[in-house]
Amino acid sequence: MNCGWVLLIGVKFWQINMKYKCRCLVRWLIVIFIFAISTLFVSTSNVLSDNSINSLENLTRWDEFNFVSWEIKSLFERFSAATISIEHYLSDEQQAELVLRYLEQVGIVERLETELETSSFDPSIAFDPEGRQRSQAILEEETKRMHSYGRLAESILQNQTERSLIEFGFGLGGQIFPPVLFKISDLPLNLIISPRDKIGTIKTFSLNPGMNAVEKDQLENRIYEQFDLSALVEPVGGLGAYPTMVMRSRNLDWLTEVVAHEWIHNYLTFYPLGMRYFHNNDLRTMNETLANLAGKEIGRRTMIKYYPRLVRLYYFPGRQASTVQFDVTTKPFIYRHEMRETRYVVDYLLAEGQIDRAEAYMEARRQFFWENGYHLRKINQAYFAFYGSYNDTPGGGAAGSDPIGPAVQSLRARSTNLKQFIDQMKYLKSFDELQAELQ
Repeated sequence: MNCGWVLLIGVKFWQINMKYKCRCLVRWLIVIFIFAISTLFVSTSNVLSDNSINSLENLTRWDEFNFVSWEIKSLFERFSAATISIEHYLSDEQQAELVLRYLEQVGIVERLETELETSSFDPSIAFDPEGRQRSQAILEEETKRMHSYGRLAESILQNQTERSLIEFGFGLGGQIFPPVLFKISDLPLNLIISPRDKIGTIKTFSLNPGMNAVEKDQLENRIYEQFDLSALVEPVGGLGAYPTMVMRSRNLDWLTEVVAHEWIHNYLTFYPLGMRYFHNNDLRTMNETLANLAGKEIGRRTMIKYYPRLVRLYYFPGRQASTVQFDVTTKPFIYRHEMRETRYVVDYLLAEGQIDRAEAYMEARRQFFWENGYHLRKINQAYFAFYGSYNDTPGGGAAGSDPIGPAVQSLRARSTNLKQFIDQMKYLKSFDELQAELQ
């Protein structure tokens, strides 16, 4: 009798396992196909739009990020995790607890990293080589534990995001295309190059991570001096390769949002809007604004469904109003308003041909932001070209008076649901078509 039950349980486990493996095989055939396409898009995304700056390729002091080798390695790792599919045998509550355990481990690693850096470089602390070696060994051990948790946490978050997408109406037959696939990783840096006489992206490079502030500044200055162009090296939180790349973070709200944001980019790759991402600045802004809006909605759905006890922490933080005091004689500093004003003035000065004055003004404003607690390394034309494309919040910010973001926001407000909004957006080929859609 007992043997019979053991045999029955074994057969059922084998059936369930084969069911998931068959589904996994189909998914991975799709993944390989998308990988080939995404590799093509990554390689073509660096095509120069201005032949006069071909010699930028000769700046060999920095290395471009190798997307192909990263994707092959990450696909192999994700495939290994998918063949096991441990998350399918766990309840939603158990999966959520594993993700939270991973986030706790990230906190442990970050604390150890900070302690090691402080003990090694703080001039007020006597250097202890043996203590440093012990700290390094502990950090390495905890980092390995973080990565082991991370592989399972990634699989769980992928599954949770797909289930949220299905609730929004995406997918066919319970399958999401393309499958949600991401890897938490050290992201490449983004080098943005803009003209000096107007704000717009001429070209972008993805650089290997690890450049310090001095090295970034030196590269930007070389491009300024040799090519008379504005340049900025900035980190990014996520990148729409395949698997998509997501920065390590303890903020689960941010993680769920970025995972969804980058999946939207992969989804749009098969439609006119995504295919034309690199055609001009208007389409880039439309893509990024759409991905930001959708990422927030999908991420919020994932948080509410699987991490309800954290929702109030992220969306309704407690406030102790009695402890807050305001100086009514002092104008409060509001970052988004100040940045929008900065962009307005810069656009005006550049339109008047006053490039040097615009650049002097941006440096003065950078110092003003720094004094108010926002430690921006540089504000220039490339800064606004990069951050101005994320225009999903009313008020403009770095986008200034750019009408594209408000138009995308308006279309979302008129749509009955997220899927309808994306279905309207994904076939658009220009900002003119977006305006026509609104009319």
